[in-house]
Parts: sequence; C-alpha cells; structure tokens
Amino acid sequence: MEYRNKLVLAPMVRVGTLPFRLLASDYGADITYAEEIIDHKIIKCDRIVNEYIGSTDFVEKGTDNVVFRTCDQERDRVVFQMGTSDAVRALKAAEIVCKDVAVVDINMGCPRPFSVSGGMGAALLSKPDLIHDILTTLRRNIDTPVTCKIRLLNSSHDTVELARRIEKTGVSAPAVHGRKVADRPRDPAEWNDIADIVSSLSIPVIANGDVFEYDHIERIKVATGASSVMVARGALWNASIFSPKVKEHWEDVKKEYVRKSILWVVHLGYTTPRYVSQLCHWNEYVFIIGKSMGKKNITS
Repeated sequence: MEYRNKLVLAPMVRVGTLPFRLLASDYGADITYAEEIIDHKIIKCDRIVNEYIGSTDFVEKGTDNVVFRTCDQERDRVVFQMGTSDAVRALKAAEIVCKDVAVVDINMGCPRPFSVSGGMGAALLSKPDLIHDILTTLRRNIDTPVTCKIRLLNSSHDTVELARRIEKTGVSAPAVHGRKVADRPRDPAEWNDIADIVSSLSIPVIANGDVFEYDHIERIKVATGASSVMVARGALWNASIFSPKVKEHWEDVKKEYVRKSILWVVHLGYTTPRYVSQLCHWNEYVFIIGKSMGKKNITS
C-alpha cells in the first residue's frame, strides 16, 4: 500500500460498510477504512465466501449476523480497523481477516465511552508501552501492512514523542485526527499540531480534520505537509467530495448509495440513516432503485 498523495475515507461507525466504501471509491477515494470492529467480535466469526453476491463475509458463529463484508473489488484498498486493548487478541483477530484486506489498522483515537471503558481507542494514547506491544506483535506476525489512527495529546511535544515511538514499530503510516480526546466536532481541528508530527517523522502521515470540500484537501496538505488526506464528515455529507470534478447533487449520490446497498444485500438497519434519510423517505428510494433493478420484492 502506497500512502503518498492518497485520498482516504475515514473509519466511521455505522457508516463504513461495503456499499459506502465502494461509493467513495467510485468518486475517487484511493483508500477506504471500514468501520471499527472490536477484536472480540471478529474472533467469534467464520469466514464465508458468499457466491450469491460475490462477497467474502465474516459471520458470527451460530448466527446469520455479518460482522464484516468485503469483496475482490476493494481488496487492494480496504483497511480493516480494529478496536483492541491486547496484543495477543489483536493478532488472533488480524489473522482471521488479513488475507482479505489491504491493511490492518488499530484504532487509537475513538473517544466513545464504550471504547475508552474497554481500554481501547483513545484509552491507548496514555499507554505507549501497550501501543508498542500491539503494533510490533502485528508487524512481526502478519504480512499485511499495519497502521494506526491517533488523536492529539494535550501538548504537541507529547504527541510528537508518541508518533516517534509509533514510527519505530514499523507501521506504514499513522493517521492523525487533529483534535484532542476532549474536543468535539464543533471544535476546529489543529492543523499546526499535525504539521509538527509530519516534520518529525520519516514515514507518511495521513491528516484528518475539517475537510468538507474538495479544495480543503489541498489546504490541509499545504498547512500540514501531510502525505495524504483523510475525509470523514465531508464524505458522509456527500461522497463525491473525493472527485475533482463538479460535486454531484447529493440526491443522486444517495440514490447510488441505496442501489449499492441493495446490490450488496445490506440490512436496512446497517445502512447510513443520516446519509439517506435527512430529506427523503426510505420507501421512495427503495421503490425507485428496486424498480430500476427489476426487483419485485426488494424490501423483504
């Protein structure tokens, strides 16, 4: 995986499913992160090739619950992001999926109480020894590239020191969200702090934070010196943000998203409600897309 001059779809819970990743790729995303999946969850899965729709599914044992779905079409760009707090368990989970994805990423930035209370996500930022243990264990035991995504610490100096330690583990590239754990989305991303990290490392850095239009991509690259740019909410609002052409009308983007969701048999509850339902009704879109595909009972 080459991490220079890439446009990256950020990992987003209940957003980064296969249809949305493929949608972002169609519009120009070079690398697409799946939503975070906890190591405990993937360890309980069987790998099943779904010949009916052409996907590879990781299905929770004893159920029909698809925890992670991918396909050959995204094999060279999809990043499996894992929530973990234990190196041995992380390796066990990574070994299950690593041959079907391009990269295995460790989430070290999520501030949600669920993640932090379990010692995962942003809780790892205060445990550099554990970070080192997890990343080096993965690097030594799987051939798939390993990355991580972090947030800023309370001081730029501390963040740089952590990033340097991460670099020594041999990861391919860290993604840096330009906000601290306590910051909220309304707080501006601190691009200057990302720039400090970029200037201190020799490996590529992916900058993330406050990219809502295509021209913001170049601005954050110039401001931070980052090799690549990661987009989260900007892509959620309109996935055509990755395209250098004129942005598609979001109604057209939503129709394509629903079409892909139907093609890849994604359950309604696991699509992106905010993306589709803000100004439209599901039944309308299901009918429109189902009719165009010749489906008689598309809602079943």
